[in-house]
Amino acid sequence: MTGRFNRLSLTSLSPEDRAVGVAVGAVLAGAVGLAVFNPLSGDRATAETPARAAAAAHVSGKSAKAAGLSAAEARREGFKVAPHRVKPSEVIKMAESQVGIREGKNGRTKYHKWYMSTPHAAETARRDGGAVADYDGAQWCNMFVSWVGAQVGAKDMGWDAYTVQHATWFKKEDRWGTKARPGAVVFFDWKDGRSGGIGGIQHVGLVVKDNGDGTIDTVEGNTGNAVKRKVRKTSQVVGYGYPDYRG
Repeated sequence: MTGRFNRLSLTSLSPEDRAVGVAVGAVLAGAVGLAVFNPLSGDRATAETPARAAAAAHVSGKSAKAAGLSAAEARREGFKVAPHRVKPSEVIKMAESQVGIREGKNGRTKYHKWYMSTPHAAETARRDGGAVADYDGAQWCNMFVSWVGAQVGAKDMGWDAYTVQHATWFKKEDRWGTKARPGAVVFFDWKDGRSGGIGGIQHVGLVVKDNGDGTIDTVEGNTGNAVKRKVRKTSQVVGYGYPDYRG
């Protein structure tokens, strides 16, 4: 779901595009804070203080910035290999290898299982006022993106289950922009695009290429209950997060 409870309307989306990021957290919202949608607290609107929001945003990338880890330490964190500067093509290849994988019983996937197994899941659950078990079968577009990065050891890709917090982390790390690049993490707001701001983000995927005609090719999880290739309008894009790639 989204970080903007007053705009949430799943019925306005097609079944294929009900792939919204897990609404399990609070929104970083500048110096005064915002009311946010948080299903882990019973769908209540809560006020986010600047200090708490800043701390929450930091969590999104804590594990993913663990440069210098040994192979064993990286595996304990949830990486398949220790984080390092990879090529965008490595991330894209890994994402494309997952196309066609569908949800199992009760909406579960291997991406849920992986995310819940990491120490990072406990951190984001505490941040968002819930428990690790709440991720089981939850919306998983951002867990998919996080899994892809962990499999190839992508440096500064960030991990989260909540799209708004992940985007906020990229912006805080000065890795946020409006240009589509291969391997970038792309965040969507179906209705308002960039004008909706980070708080309006509803979905996330990975850029394969910019088609130069107002569309981008992507790979996305939790799209029609599966991992799919998509062609999306850039007018639906809020922004892009840029991992620390080489080449």
